[in-house]
Amino acid sequence: MLMAEIYVVGVLVGLVATQGGVATRLGLALLWPLGPLALIITVAGLLVVAAIAFPWFGVIAAAGIAAAWWSLR
Repeated sequence: MLMAEIYVVGVLVGLVATQGGVATRLGLALLWPLGPLALIITVAGLLVVAAIAFPWFGVIAAAGIAAAWWSLR
C-alpha cells in the first residue's frame, strides 16, 4: 500500500510543480517511476562494461556472484 501512496504523491507533485502544458504535466506525472528503473539499467550496463574492460573486476564480480548464488542455494 505504501508504494501506491508514494506513486500518487509523485503524480500530484508532477501535476502541480511541473512547468509546461497539460500533456507535458500528465506525461511526466505518469512516467516518473521509470527514473529509478533507468538508473538500475544504466548501472547494470556500466558494471557489464567494466567487467569486460577490466578483467580483474570481472573476475572479482563473477566470484562474488558465484559465492552469493552458492550461499543462497
